[in-house]
Amino acid sequence: MSNLVNPVKNDLAREIFKHALASVDPREAVQNSLDLEQLNASRIYAIAIGKAAASMAVGLEEALAERLSAGVISAPELFESKRWKSFVGGHPLPNEASLEAARAAFALLDHANAEQATVIFLISGGGSAMIEWPVSDEISLADLREANKALVACGARIAEVNSVRRAFSAVKGGALARRAPRAQVFTLIVSDTNRGDEASVASGPTLPPPPDAPDAMRVVQQYHLESALPSSIMNAVRGARGITSTTDTRYQVLLDNWTAIEAARDKALELGFDCLTPPDICEQPIEEGCDLLLSTLLTHPLEKPMCIISGGEFSCPVRGNGRGGRNLETVLRCAMRLAKTSQHVVVLSAGTDGIDGNSPAAGAIADETTIERAQNLDLDPADFLARSDSYTFFSQLNDLIFTGPTGTNVRDLRVVLK
Repeated sequence: MSNLVNPVKNDLAREIFKHALASVDPREAVQNSLDLEQLNASRIYAIAIGKAAASMAVGLEEALAERLSAGVISAPELFESKRWKSFVGGHPLPNEASLEAARAAFALLDHANAEQATVIFLISGGGSAMIEWPVSDEISLADLREANKALVACGARIAEVNSVRRAFSAVKGGALARRAPRAQVFTLIVSDTNRGDEASVASGPTLPPPPDAPDAMRVVQQYHLESALPSSIMNAVRGARGITSTTDTRYQVLLDNWTAIEAARDKALELGFDCLTPPDICEQPIEEGCDLLLSTLLTHPLEKPMCIISGGEFSCPVRGNGRGGRNLETVLRCAMRLAKTSQHVVVLSAGTDGIDGNSPAAGAIADETTIERAQNLDLDPADFLARSDSYTFFSQLNDLIFTGPTGTNVRDLRVVLK
């Protein structure tokens, strides 16, 4: 087997990902979505939360200009604008700024409610930790951080994680919007969840949970979290009640994972590939997802170059103290399987937010020569996998994908070429 990477095919995978990323620009999406005739209130306020908050806020400011009275934003970086109170909320764990953002949002909503004003919420993925307030004074910031750390690492699906988060939060599950029942409320969403599951974006600060939402206590028991969660959190979970909402919250999903998938498909077709976008390869446990991804490609008749594009988020429990995330681990697992085939296959997996797990990379790229090249450097892929250290593995092969923070967040994208 050759120990050289095929640069042409690998560059095509990168080109497909780059095109998909350009298709999910929140700034442009917000500008194009606003019906200014609907916004006839004399006072308009805004609350922006999540990884796409800054891009969405810019789009809103450009569309409304002086009609925007004030806003609160919690984002990965400070947002410089005279109209906005800006906070750098934590992610993936809440920080003191996350609590300060909640206090500021509460104050703004109380003011808007008294004026019967209009409030536009700009909600995007990553916002679960960037704005937070506990349901009880018994719950400290340290408790919130410990609980979120356990939930993120346990391997549960996002709907399951959010069911537990709602039990101890005074923000999630529509609680933020319920503070202003007399205001006219609109929610614009850049979604990092499945279609139809908009209430899970940032744990749904303006939307009530779906009727079939998992039971929080059952999730805790299924993933054996009783001993991992602080006692104050467990008290809140045990005492959680069903959420009902009388707030009329209109919402619109501007961008989602399928926006990126469809753009990637269009680019792959333009480049001459046959293309499949299997919707069922989405949220599997990571080992199962990788098997499905490669088996779908390797067993497909090859009449012309083939491309498989999938999205979603594989569940990926953390087993060690290394650096990486589900995208990097997906590529590593696929590379280990591809080492056993003579076919030329390229696998790229990356997060549209530009950050994978606790690493600064968006993801990585590999082919059937990756493991051979690693072994030539005395790298043991199984050891890196066991330590959840896929970032370090790919950094030594120069196969990482760096985008920096992208200002958007519509889940992961996987591109496989044969």
